[in-house]
Amino acid sequence: MVSKLRQTEKGFTLIELMIVVAIIGIIAAIAYPSYQSQVDRTRRVDGQGALMEMAAAMERHFAGNNSYQGAATGGGDTGAPAIFPDEAPVSGDTKYYDLTIQAATATTYTLRATPKGAQAGDGVLELDSTGVKRWNGNLGW
Repeated sequence: MVSKLRQTEKGFTLIELMIVVAIIGIIAAIAYPSYQSQVDRTRRVDGQGALMEMAAAMERHFAGNNSYQGAATGGGDTGAPAIFPDEAPVSGDTKYYDLTIQAATATTYTLRATPKGAQAGDGVLELDSTGVKRWNGNLGW
């Protein structure tokens, strides 16, 4: 007499694998935009920090010259700074902001960080000598 014992098969069915792939896809679709948003915010904070450091360099320039004028490349009042790096972040290889002096008088200045590369389209950051911070993106600093 031959007994017919059914042996249990091990493994996953195609439907089970498709469900797992679908779940992973849904999680990725939710997580990736949030991750990308956080990366953009981190780069923006680097730009803000660079503007604050550049403002400190402007104050040092003022202390030595009794004027904010002449801090740009070539001794000018606007353009790329001569007293600070012209890209941010200051350390690291990939730069996401161009730093410029938008305006400088004897007693006031306006600094700008313009996004570029992967950060392009995020909005211009500005900082002036009174400490007013501007960002023409979704929200303020």
